[in-house]
Amino acid sequence: MKRPLVISILAVLTVLFVGASARPAPSHWVATWTSMPQLTEPGNLPPAPFTGTDRVLDNASLRETAQVTVGGPRIRLRFSNAFGGAPLPLTAVSVARPVSGAAGVSSVVPGSVLPVTFHGKPSTTVPQGAQVVSDPLPFPVRSLENIAVTAYLAHGQASTSITSHPGSRTTSYLLSGNHVSDLELPGATPVDHWYFLSGIEVLSPASAVAVIGDSISDGRGSTTNGNDRWPNVLAARLHGVSVVNEAAGGNRVLQDGLGPNVLARLDRDLLSTSGVSWAIVFEGVNDIGTATPAAAGDVAAQLIDAYDQIIVRAHAQDIRVYGATITPFGGNTAYDDPAREEARQRVNAWIRQPGHFDALLDFDKVTRDPAKPSQLRPAYDVGDHLHLNPAGYQALGSSVPAGLFRND
Repeated sequence: MKRPLVISILAVLTVLFVGASARPAPSHWVATWTSMPQLTEPGNLPPAPFTGTDRVLDNASLRETAQVTVGGPRIRLRFSNAFGGAPLPLTAVSVARPVSGAAGVSSVVPGSVLPVTFHGKPSTTVPQGAQVVSDPLPFPVRSLENIAVTAYLAHGQASTSITSHPGSRTTSYLLSGNHVSDLELPGATPVDHWYFLSGIEVLSPASAVAVIGDSISDGRGSTTNGNDRWPNVLAARLHGVSVVNEAAGGNRVLQDGLGPNVLARLDRDLLSTSGVSWAIVFEGVNDIGTATPAAAGDVAAQLIDAYDQIIVRAHAQDIRVYGATITPFGGNTAYDDPAREEARQRVNAWIRQPGHFDALLDFDKVTRDPAKPSQLRPAYDVGDHLHLNPAGYQALGSSVPAGLFRND
């Protein structure tokens, strides 16, 4: 007698379950673009007249473009003063769409300029060693879209120690005066660096993968304004997954080089980056290549210990860590040495061993010359026998299994 009631209850529960499972995942703030903050070397400071004896960008505007990797209805910006020698006063900031949607252009689309605010105010000051996050902006972005950010500093930053990312492979523009609302920047000075801007976040249900790396991930040998670094190639293949590049030329795992060592910057560049679920660790070639041949074996052992530390610390934040083998450097004038090659092989053997990283990305296998395994394939070699050309970066980015980035 009660069977219809039971059936009815089961039907209701089924509808509720199916309805709940069909709901889209909730949106949250996730990093969609990053640049690893660094102390700017003297040769990478803004050119004259934008660097004075005691300050930079006095009464000057800076326009830079960045490619987001996943889209959403709202964004917010991060500005870093991690290495500044004085507070960073941002007088005014805007965001806009670059003409033709291109990277590295100075002009923006009419009607697209939107003022950026900080706690409802048009300006902010970033303390030394700190960063600031802007208010959420009603500025919808699409996956792989380039956006333009313009900042004006009325009185500059009162130090020649400033924060930047020199290896932008993207052109930015400097011009005296306040031009945050201007569509064109006639006479602006082009520089292939990013300054101050360290992140863009988007409101999205997506998760992010952070690439921890050196110049090979930073894109040395890639096309300026081409966005053809291997992390860009990977981002174009993944749908609904952000890829953020936390790499820098000359960076090392164990010791400071260009930028702090990986163990020192892990909290800032990985663990504190919004929405990260996965990390790719592709770094160590500079540790091995700058070691004396006599010390190369010890450096290999220290690298293995460091990788284990990275895995432990990331796992504590529920971040899966994928290890990439170190690519060949045979023939490179500075790095080529039998003891260093032996160290590379030892480190790669540990990376390949199951039970260490959560997955293996065998970049060594992808890029090595089958006839000379200690060297890069000639078709992928930019010419210095260490860095890759765009074809090599295409091969790396295409080799990463997309199935590794599912929140199962």
